[in-house]
Amino acid sequence: MDFPLPWLVILAALIGHFGLNVAIYNRINGTAIPRWTLKRITKALLAWTLLGPILITFFYYEFLLDFFWGQPVQTPLLIGCYSSLCFLTWVVFGIPWIIWRPIFKLEWVDAERRVESLDVQATTGNELALTSKCKLARHLPWNQILELSVEEVELPVRGLPDGLDGYRIAHLSDIHLTGDIHPDFAGYAVLRAAQWQPDLMALTGDIIDKQICVDWLVDIFSPVDCRDGCFFVLGNHDTRIVDSRQTREAMSRAGWTDLGGRSLRLPLASGVDGMLIGNEYPWYSRPQVPTENDSAFRILLSHSPDQLWWARRHHVSLMLAGHTHGGQGRLPFVGPILGPSYHGSRFAAGDFYRTPTTLHVSRGLSGTHLLRINCRPELSLITLRVQSSADESI
Repeated sequence: MDFPLPWLVILAALIGHFGLNVAIYNRINGTAIPRWTLKRITKALLAWTLLGPILITFFYYEFLLDFFWGQPVQTPLLIGCYSSLCFLTWVVFGIPWIIWRPIFKLEWVDAERRVESLDVQATTGNELALTSKCKLARHLPWNQILELSVEEVELPVRGLPDGLDGYRIAHLSDIHLTGDIHPDFAGYAVLRAAQWQPDLMALTGDIIDKQICVDWLVDIFSPVDCRDGCFFVLGNHDTRIVDSRQTREAMSRAGWTDLGGRSLRLPLASGVDGMLIGNEYPWYSRPQVPTENDSAFRILLSHSPDQLWWARRHHVSLMLAGHTHGGQGRLPFVGPILGPSYHGSRFAAGDFYRTPTTLHVSRGLSGTHLLRINCRPELSLITLRVQSSADESI
């Protein structure tokens, strides 16, 4: 059966309309726009995404009807301009979006993963869903908010010193303590990481959303002790409490080192000279790091993967990030749609390489939105590996 040309045009415009608004949503959520302003913009954007086609149909019903039946019509200026913008979206955002789908694995690192998925509720006697909102959300179809994915990653890193082959890093991100989920959930992930006996533990921001949860931090994060230390940076949601210094102080009492906006030289395994760097931009500060390359193996903790280009300019070999929550939901074959990033969902989760930086992006542990569709919370247990000649394609 022939597919009428007017239907193709209308369908392409509708998809472009949806894609344009998703692209705007993703990119504004990668900025430091004040929270309440961002929420207003987001609500207006959502309203326009859903109601825009209905309003256009209502006001331009006669034109659309004539157009659909192939009648010669004069296109109204507003519809002409907005339709052109929607069609342009196919080129500006649509083609790159297709190119960077996970199924194509462009710029991905071929890292071996052993994945254990478990229901954390079965490990504790406490009810993890503390609020009615969370209790409702956990029973929604395909929602995986309380199903932890423990992922052991053998990560080849270009330029890794031989002395760091086998170096173990436990990586957590996006804890999002809101009071909706019992602290036992985050506590279980921390204990699993500690049992793995990593050389270093990294936490890449969005630790806490609500003031009442500050008192939970010491109990959750103190049971871990690593040979080379436990380090953290803050993220955009950490700005939501009255004074983020309270979060930093509580984490310090738990035995963690605040790496936000600074760099730290320290010897790693086998005496390898290491430099740990914390980048909390754009919500807090970037550190002052020499752009000249030296002998130190540079590891960057960044809340957002958007700092990858900064990392490359500063000769970072390994970058750990979160913020994108794996897209909060992942469609079969297509992968994530949402991603609060300048790059959309390109770096929503996984392992990537852009010279000279290997980037690992965690899906994070939780979120203020209690939905994770086909996108389990993640604890990353990373073993660094010297890249062999067979891995030169990454």
